[in-house]
Amino acid sequence: MLDVRRLYMLKTVAARGSITAAAHSLALTAGAVSQQLAALRNDVGVDLLRPDGRTVALTEAGRVLLEHADRILAAMEEAESAIAAVKGTVGAAATLSALPSTVTGIVAPALTKLGSYHPQLTVTCLITDQAQLRELALGTVDVVLGQRYHHLPDATPRGVDLAPLLDDPLLVVTAADQGDGRPVMLRELATRDLAVPPPTTDCGQAILQGCRRVGFTPVPRYITADISAQLTLARAGLAAALVPRTAIDPTTPGIRTSPIADHPIQRLLFAATRHTENTNPTTAAVTAALRTAAEENQAACRLSAFGE
Repeated sequence: MLDVRRLYMLKTVAARGSITAAAHSLALTAGAVSQQLAALRNDVGVDLLRPDGRTVALTEAGRVLLEHADRILAAMEEAESAIAAVKGTVGAAATLSALPSTVTGIVAPALTKLGSYHPQLTVTCLITDQAQLRELALGTVDVVLGQRYHHLPDATPRGVDLAPLLDDPLLVVTAADQGDGRPVMLRELATRDLAVPPPTTDCGQAILQGCRRVGFTPVPRYITADISAQLTLARAGLAAALVPRTAIDPTTPGIRTSPIADHPIQRLLFAATRHTENTNPTTAAVTAALRTAAEENQAACRLSAFGE
């Protein structure tokens, strides 16, 4: 009989691209992973992996076995969710992956509320903008607070459920003594010095494609994914920054924010979980806390916009 742990190792190696990377994510040595994969190879009697430059790739037999492994692992999670649903109680641990730009406005308030509602639940939070949904599919995280820009293709993987939280537009941030706060036409940024994230990030790519839609390719003066650095540059009058609304504290002194009037660059923030037929009370509790925090953040932004 095939060992489920070895099937999961095969899935992890296929996703990570190398035994070393898989071992690191599994908190094992490369030798231990190689040994288990060799045992799996002996179980099935055919090679499952082949060298591919500095990485490894699945053989045809490996691809076939991985397809079955995905179904087996999904069935196991379905069984765990079904039992959790019968118990009806929130568990003791969960792992949340969240974007850095959501920590202040959503994550911190959500975890604070979650701690008061479910004190027995310990949430480990991974703050990163790298491959969050892949980590969800691999089972290394339970809930993802992620993003999708409306004008970019949807790349949600199979087997993932998305719960929309809020639409979050990028605002143009400048020094408080620059501009008048009126909505900005996106084309106006063609002549401005800009502080934007690298184009390798989701936000950077969204800005690049958004500007190209209106006829220009931005040439940034400052490139950084650090939102606090972008705001500092804007406050100093050195550049205009494009920053998600939820990442901006409306009481921050020295800056002015303006919406984009004609072609808004807007992201959908969502809570993502692995698809199961039965609702898991623990991931449902985390998702509910994120939704409440997002709604409160949106309400606070509306009040700030109206100067109340």
